[in-house]
Amino acid sequence: MNKLHAVAAGALALALTACATPMYQTMPDRTAAGAPVLQIYHLEGRRSERLVWLCEELGLPYTLQFKRGDLAGSMQAIREISPLMPVAPTVRYGDQVVVESGAIIQMLLARHGAGRLQPAVASPDYPYHLQWMHYAEGSFASRVIADYRVEMIRPSATPSRLVDAEDTVKFADDYLSRHPYFGGAEFSAADIMMLFPLNFATSTKVVDIAKFPHLAAWRTKMEARPAYKRMLAVARPDGMVGSLPPLKRP
Repeated sequence: MNKLHAVAAGALALALTACATPMYQTMPDRTAAGAPVLQIYHLEGRRSERLVWLCEELGLPYTLQFKRGDLAGSMQAIREISPLMPVAPTVRYGDQVVVESGAIIQMLLARHGAGRLQPAVASPDYPYHLQWMHYAEGSFASRVIADYRVEMIRPSATPSRLVDAEDTVKFADDYLSRHPYFGGAEFSAADIMMLFPLNFATSTKVVDIAKFPHLAAWRTKMEARPAYKRMLAVARPDGMVGSLPPLKRP
């Protein structure tokens, strides 16, 4: 354990003594001169993981705010700073409060990325990078979540015609059959965006990942990244918390 982590651990121990449900905070041991303080308000296993992963990839300093193992407590902290839109992630960036993981990622890349984690604007990969940055929530997550809700309300052996999440997964798998990453030739923030909806789709059994070998191989590659492993260590220290029940599949 390095000096900074030792200090953080000591602070956590004091907080645990003072309060039964403390706010857990951590900061990586990297610095970026001139970067504003970034506070990520987090729910374990939710979209806020994207921002932690991004910061770990960039070496961008941040603090992570959540109550370990207490989703309701973590959400209450978010409500205190964003009462009209209490979502994870919510961030304090300097003196601003900002929501929407995709928008926050694009802002951080524009201001602190120095060209990293996105293709050059003139590159043929750049349009695909942007496509998948927005597809992750606009098409993929929205359809997977909608299909999950439909099937939980009206389970059936024959999927409703409204259930079409698998089409969005086929589209992504086909792209990966011709490209190593969603950003094209290189890993990019589009990959960070795309992993969450895939994990949701597979953990809830909306999608069988075994049918999509290119996505399965890509996910294994993502999970092997050192920055992703560092994210898990700080953002999901006890594994998944409050998982949704999977669909009952034959």
